[in-house]
Amino acid sequence: MPDAVLQAMHRPAPDIYSGDLHGMVDSLVPDLRYVAGTTGHVAMYICNGHGAWEASLSNVVAPGETVLVPACGRFGLGWAEVAGGLGIEVDLIDHGRQRPIDPELVRAALRADKGQKIKAVLAVHTDTSSSVRSDIAALRKVLDEEGHPALLMADCVASMACDEFHMDDWGADVAITGSQKGLMVPPGMAFVFFNDKAKAVRAAMPRVTNYWDWTRRAEPEMFYQYFGGTAPTHHLYGLRAALDMIRAEGMEAIWTRHARLAGALWAAVEHWGQDGPFKLNIADPAHRSHAVTAMAIGKGNADRLRKWSSEQAGVTLGVGLGVTDPDDPTASGYFRIGHMGHVNAHMMLGTLGVIETGLKVLNIPHTPGGVAQAAEALAAG
Repeated sequence: MPDAVLQAMHRPAPDIYSGDLHGMVDSLVPDLRYVAGTTGHVAMYICNGHGAWEASLSNVVAPGETVLVPACGRFGLGWAEVAGGLGIEVDLIDHGRQRPIDPELVRAALRADKGQKIKAVLAVHTDTSSSVRSDIAALRKVLDEEGHPALLMADCVASMACDEFHMDDWGADVAITGSQKGLMVPPGMAFVFFNDKAKAVRAAMPRVTNYWDWTRRAEPEMFYQYFGGTAPTHHLYGLRAALDMIRAEGMEAIWTRHARLAGALWAAVEHWGQDGPFKLNIADPAHRSHAVTAMAIGKGNADRLRKWSSEQAGVTLGVGLGVTDPDDPTASGYFRIGHMGHVNAHMMLGTLGVIETGLKVLNIPHTPGGVAQAAEALAAG
C-alpha cells in the first residue's frame, strides 16, 4: 500500500451524515468505472472478495438455478462452493491448476444445456492460487456464438488494475474485485460492476436480501444506501488517494509496469531452474498472471525458504495455496510472489535478491545469477 493511501486514512472520524464525505464518495464511482473499463453500474460493499462472490450471485441467480464454473484453481472452486451454499446448482469443469479456462470445454457444456438452464458462467480472470490468467473475451465469444443467454461473470479480484481488463469491450456482464490488491487499499471493501443486462436479471429476481441487493447501492437515494448502513469511512479516504494515483499513472502504463515486473520475475525463476527443482507453475507466458506468480521449488523447500526469508530478511513470501501434485500433497514445495499494485523495480529486484540469497544459504539447488537475468529483462524494457 502506498504511503499516500495510509496517510489519507490517518485522520479523525468524519461526519457520516453530511459534509465533504458525501461528495468524495460520489467522485469514486467514475474512477472505479475507469479502472474496470465500463460505463455500467457500480455497487460498493463492506466485505472481502468472498463477500463479492455472494453479492454478485445473490442478485442474479436464485436457489435451484444453475451456474457453470470452469475452475483453474482454489478460487474458481471457492466461487463454486459459495454458489452451492446459496442453494444454486453448480456444473463444475475442473481444469486443474496449470492451464487456463478452455473456451471449447465451456462451449460443449453450453451445447449440452438444451433447456438453457445455466443462468451464469463464473470465470476467474486470474486465479491467485495457481497464477493462471484466462481469456474472458474468448468466453463471451463462445456464449454469443452459441446464442446462450447466460450471464458472463468475471472474478477480477487479483487482476483488476494489474492485468489488462476491459469489462465492456470483452463482454463481461458482471465483474468483481476487492480493495486490497490492484486498488492498493487495506482489505475490507469489495466492488461489483454490472451492466444493464445483469440489471434486468436482478429486476426479475423473486427476492434479494437487503444487504446484498445492489440496486440501492448503485442508485442510492441517500448516502446511507451506498453501503447498506454505516460507511467504511477511512477505507474511502484511502480509496480516493489510490484512485488519484491510478488516474495519474494511467491504466495503460499500469498494465505495462506490471507486465515488465512479471517478466523480470519469470526470467529469474527460469534461470534458477536450469539446475534444480525451480519451475513456474504456468508454463506458457501468455497464460501467466502479471499480478501473482506461483512456483514449485521441490518438496519441503518452499517452507524452508519462506521461513528464512521472513526471519532473516524481513520478506514475506506467499504460501502455496491449492496447488498440489502427487508427490507433494501438502503443497509444501510451492510458494507465490504477489507483484500487484504499488510495486516497482527496486521492490522486485530486492525480493529476488533475498530469494537468491536464501537459496544459497539453504543449499537449495539452483543456477546462480537469477537476479542478474531479472535486471537484464528490466533493462530490455
